[in-house]
Amino acid sequence: MKQFDTTWRFGANFYPSSAINQLEMWQSDTFDLPRIERELQWAAGIGMSLMRVYLHDLLYVQDAAGFLNRMDQYLAAADRNGIKTMFVFFDDCWRSEFALGKQPDPIPFTHNSGWIQSPGSRVADDPSQWGRLETYVKAVLKRFGDDPRVLLWDLYNEPGNGSAGDHVTQSGMRGELSLPLLKAVFEWAADAAPSQPVTVGAWRFAPDFDQLNDFIFAHSEVVSFHCYENPAATEERIKLVESRAAGRPIVCSEYMARPTGSTFAGCLPLFRKHNISAINWGLVSGKTQTIYPWGWDESKGVPPQWFHDVFNADGTLLYPEEKLVFDAVMR
Repeated sequence: MKQFDTTWRFGANFYPSSAINQLEMWQSDTFDLPRIERELQWAAGIGMSLMRVYLHDLLYVQDAAGFLNRMDQYLAAADRNGIKTMFVFFDDCWRSEFALGKQPDPIPFTHNSGWIQSPGSRVADDPSQWGRLETYVKAVLKRFGDDPRVLLWDLYNEPGNGSAGDHVTQSGMRGELSLPLLKAVFEWAADAAPSQPVTVGAWRFAPDFDQLNDFIFAHSEVVSFHCYENPAATEERIKLVESRAAGRPIVCSEYMARPTGSTFAGCLPLFRKHNISAINWGLVSGKTQTIYPWGWDESKGVPPQWFHDVFNADGTLLYPEEKLVFDAVMR
């Protein structure tokens, strides 16, 4: 088994508040390093030391050298703030159609209105196009596969999800259609042989995902999972994942949606007790608009409680009382 630093950490799925999606975060015209550094400083200030950060295959097509250089700049900023990184290669959530260049403006009151899949369903279902995906994955792993600033690699976010992109509507899901690409990216990572472990997060625990989950649990070197449930359901999910992990380290790579009962106060101490590093969705409220619930729209107005995210755009906490939780788990 590969070496893995099992120091307990908590952190967030990170993109700067100025980016609506992965392309806007990383493209040269919109890569905002000062903002990235400032927001990482806010995270470090409450004890966060692990960020999960999404990449995109088109970024490598557009400007391979520049993209890898911007990844290095991000890692330097994270390292200056004592933060390790978990990069994500592919993603089955939200929009399947997208393009390089200027990204769309947010749709008011809409959760993740501009988030995009990678590589998107058309490419995922066409193995004749996978050559460039393999080149991209192996190039990134060659460049950063021995970099101590990278804690682990998340090869594929929520395989089998789809255009709805959430855990509520469960419409437009791909299901086992994603299994061939999932298997391929594990093979590409094995060929590249990074020193850091690889993982894919199990996220839907239902019979129609048994084949996907069996493969994920069998091949992840560190086991990861998602859970947007209340504390009691989260505890049950932890027990299930621990039984499948069989002693391997565990990371919860997505949680925290306040109205569903998945809160910092209720769930973060559970993850600490079980030594499961925990990464909530969202850091700073911004263009992704993940402060709004799944399925929300402008007709519903302002929700009674913010959904994801930790900070306002000015660096103040959305809920100042959550600082007490962060302080407690770090003692």
